[in-house]
This record gives sequence, structure tokens and C-alpha cells, in this order.
Amino acid sequence: TIQIQSNVTEASLAGPANKELTKLITDFKSKTKIPGDVTIKQTGQGEQEKETSMFLFTALISSLLLIFLILVLQFNGLSKPFIVLTEIFFSIIGVFIGYAATGMTIASIMLGVGIVGLAGIVIKNGILLIEFTDELKHRGYKTRQAAIEAGKIRIIPVMLTAMATILGLFPLAIGFNIDFVSMFQHLNPKIFFGGDSVVFWGPLSWTIIFGLIFSFFLTLVMVPSMYILSERLRRPMTKFYGTKFVALLGFTGPIFFILTGIMFLVKKIQGKKVWMGQLKEIEN
Repeated sequence: TIQIQSNVTEASLAGPANKELTKLITDFKSKTKIPGDVTIKQTGQGEQEKETSMFLFTALISSLLLIFLILVLQFNGLSKPFIVLTEIFFSIIGVFIGYAATGMTIASIMLGVGIVGLAGIVIKNGILLIEFTDELKHRGYKTRQAAIEAGKIRIIPVMLTAMATILGLFPLAIGFNIDFVSMFQHLNPKIFFGGDSVVFWGPLSWTIIFGLIFSFFLTLVMVPSMYILSERLRRPMTKFYGTKFVALLGFTGPIFFILTGIMFLVKKIQGKKVWMGQLKEIEN
């Protein structure tokens, strides 16, 4: 076994350096005849980041499937859970819009951790808005009127919860530090900005902040609109197929996603795929 190690000549991100290394290795393989028992493997920080990224992607998919399953069991249908999940996807788009607008560097690892945490935060506003809309419909409001009235009433609670979370994360995002030991002993807090911790917690905090800002407007605009559209589409389906068919969709939906999740996890654990009744090793 031959190991080659090197460091970059100047401060640089690991991602571009690893991409350049991968390109050089690919060019070397294409121009050189390598024996069958010789393999070239790129390890180090690049391999660790790749493994961590795959783990975070698996965690995000698993969390989305679990959230969808719980929402289906709660709402007894597929349309309302789908509306809540779209809020997560649009908030992720808001994260990338925020990074693009501010010109910040994206740290893939902490970005993934922030998105997983963001998925569990943004859905609560959608759930509360949909439940309150259903409550207004039970009181006698029409669908359109109930959706508009729910948005008007819930705008203050949604805004306050989003602002509280953003203000709580903002000191962590900018690297605001206080020396509490010095503050209590010498009455000198030694306030400073930056430090080693901001490299890790800064991207995580900004990810959640950007997602919450975008999801706030999304909750008040997209959720009521999609709710009205889903109700208009459900009426002809219920009239044509009957309530049993719509209820059957709500029952088979979780089963489908559970089986899909199990197949995905088994494939990741075993590292094999089934094709035409034969097991084939996945090429690394």
C-alpha cells in the first residue's frame, strides 16, 4: 500500500481542492494502463465529508418520510401533509436564495445539519394554519373565506415565533461571545465577535434564519392557496370515486412510504442492488 499525503500551499476550501484532485486522478487513469489488482482511492478529509454528506442526506430523507407518515395519520389524508411538506422544500429554496443574496460561502456539512433542523421547525406553522382553517370550516365558513381568515388571525403568532427563533440564533450566527467567568469575577464581560466556534455554528444558524424568513411569507401565501386548490380538487374526486377511495389513499400512502424507506435503508446497509433476480455489487 502506497499513501501520498500533501497540504495546500495557501488557505483554501477542501471542496475545490478535492475536485481538482479527482480530475487529476481521472485523467491519470484514462492515460495510464493500470493493472487489475491496483486501485487508486482518494481518502482524507474529502472522504469524510462525502460520508457525512451521505449520512445527512439519508437523515433528511428519513425525517421527511417520518414527518409525512405522522401528518398522514394526523390529518387522515394525503393532500394536507403534502401541503406541509411543500413548505419544507420551499424553505430550503429560501436558504439557497439567502446564501446567494449575501454571498456567503456554503459549508456543506453544517448546511445539511441546519436543513434537517429547519425541516422540523417550519412545519409547525403550516400545521397550525391548516388546523385553524379546518376549525373555521366547521364553524360554517366557506373554504376560501376560512383560508383567508385563518391567515389574518395567525399572522401575528407565526411572525412572533419566527422572530423569536431568528433573534435567538442571530448572536450565534455572527459569533457574539461573552466571557462569563470574567464578567462575574472581574465585572468585565470581554465581549468579542468571531472565534473558532463561528466556523461551525455560523452556517448552521444562517441556514435556519434564511429558511425561517422565507417560510414566514410562504406560510401566509402558499399554504392557504394550496389548501383552497386541494379542496377544489378533492370535491370532484369524492363525488366521482366516493369517500372510500379517498380514505383508501390516506391508508395506503403511509404503507408505500414505509416500504420505500425500508428498501432504501436495506440498499444502503448491504451495498447491493437487486436486478432481474440477481444480486450485483455496487461499484465504488
